[in-house]
Formats: sequence, structure tokens, C-alpha cells
Amino acid sequence: MSRREKLYHLHDILRQRRTPISRQALIDELGCSQATLYRLLAELRDVLGAPLEQHPETRHFYYDRTLAGTFELPGLWISPEELQALLTARQILANVQPGLLQAELDVLQQRMTQLIDQEGIDFSAHPERIHIRHDAGRPVPGRLFEDLLKALFKRQRLAIRYHGRRRDDISEREISPQRLTAYRDRWYLDAWCHRAEGLRSFAVERILKLDALDESADDLPAKTLKEHFDQAYGIFSGPAEHIAELRFSAEAARWAAEEHWHPDQQQEMLDDGQLRLKLPFGSSRELVMDILRYGDDVVVESPQALRERVRDLISSMQQRYAER
Repeated sequence: MSRREKLYHLHDILRQRRTPISRQALIDELGCSQATLYRLLAELRDVLGAPLEQHPETRHFYYDRTLAGTFELPGLWISPEELQALLTARQILANVQPGLLQAELDVLQQRMTQLIDQEGIDFSAHPERIHIRHDAGRPVPGRLFEDLLKALFKRQRLAIRYHGRRRDDISEREISPQRLTAYRDRWYLDAWCHRAEGLRSFAVERILKLDALDESADDLPAKTLKEHFDQAYGIFSGPAEHIAELRFSAEAARWAAEEHWHPDQQQEMLDDGQLRLKLPFGSSRELVMDILRYGDDVVVESPQALRERVRDLISSMQQRYAER
């Protein structure tokens, strides 16, 4: 816990107390030394003007109740990590789907800018200093996104017309939306497909048309969604039925070791500087694409089916380049 967080926590403890609290109790609550506690108390009282008092006999600490109700810490007290998240969120809002809740988002952006400025960043004068690229993102029409959100939270079934990329076909489906997932700058709708009688993930920008139906959506437990969508690698993963074992060269290991592949990944640095990475997967489609971006700096050690899939794709690529 940072000094600022401890100071805020100390203020919160004293504000909520109805009786004085001892020095040792505060040390235990804050997880700090006696010296640190006294520095925090001095800053709270002498710098920030808190109505801090000590009981004349017990020497316990408390807020003067006649003044405590009007005292607040100045501005928004946030940690460096929270400030980073706030800056990121501010920039993401600036690039949200065009036209979606525009008036509301404008107000929210202004408020976030004010909070950042209060931290001494002066963001409003130079917003261009923070730049978040969305090169691989796929924009979604604002009206479609808004209608989808309403149906999702009102728990309505949807009739959709969907253009699938893989087979380049258009299908009509009735679905029960379960959740929206943001993944690699793209939006996906996880839903129960009543035609297929199974869980499916739909790329939102590929929904050509949607209509909310009068029938209520079926609700699936969060555990079921997690087991189907989240346990294996990638967005179109399915259940985690396999474990991929990849070996990266010593040079590539410096990048791969710091990359977040999957929450359940296991990695081992080898004596020669190479990295062995293990991660669960179901469908290999997305995993294969991510393996190929490392070129000859990675080798699939197992399972054999994944190894052969990557090898066959490399062979096919060689043939294509040989033809030209």
C-alpha cells in the first residue's frame, strides 16, 4: 500500500469511528510502523487540516465530530496505478463507437480530465501526450452497439442476421445474449444459439441486423460461460481440451516470457536461455496464428496434431512464395 493509499485509509478509519482508536490498532489496520503512523497523522492534521484530536487520558486518536462531517481530503486521491488506468480509460472513451451515448460520454470525459488535472498532470492542455492506437480494431456501428447493450441487460432474445467470415455465409439465428467481451480491440457477443443448441461467440461487427424479440433470454450460469469461453486460449476457444508446449529461442524468450498468453500458462527458463511455455487450448486457429508471428524463433513440441498443423501451414506458405 502506497503512502497516499495509507493516508486515505487512515482518514477513512477515523471518519467512520464513533469512539477513539488506539495507536496500536491503527498500526495493525494500516500495516505500518509507529514512525510511519506518526508521519501520516501529522500530515493529516497539519498539512491537510483534518479535525484530528487525541484523548487527554488514553492518547487514542479521533476526529472532532462537530467538524468531521465537513472535512474531506482535497481532490481525488488515487495511486499511480489508478492514475494510469484513468488516463487509459479517458483515451479509450475518446475512441468509443461513434455516436454511442455521445452526450453522456462527453460529460464523463470532461470529469475524468478534471480529476487527472487535479493530480498535477495538466492533461487538458496536452491530451495528445497520451496516444492509444487501435490499428487492429474493427469498428462497430454505434446504433447496433447500443441496441445490443439494451437487449443484453433487459434479458431479451435476439434475432440476428450474421455474416460469418470463415465460411463467408450469411445465416439467420435466434440467440440468448449472455455477455459482451472486449478482446484485442474488438467486441464479441457470447450467446446461446438456439439453432445450434450451443454456446457461440459472434464478432459484433459481423452482425448485419438485429431485432429484439418479446421472449426472454435464457440465462446460463457464469461458471458455464467461464468453462466454455475462458479456460482455453483465444476468443473462439471452446473447452480447454489440449495443452500446447512451445519452445522459444533465447532471443525470443525475452519477449515471450513477458507476454500474457493465458491465465493458466506455465513457463520455464531453460539453461541455454530458451523458454518452454505450456498453455491450454481448444480450437487451434488463433493459437496457430500467434505461433507463426514468432517465425523460426518458436517450435511446437506438443501435441503432435498442433505441430503438424503449423508445419503444414509453413509448407503451404513456402509453396506459395515459390510460385512467384
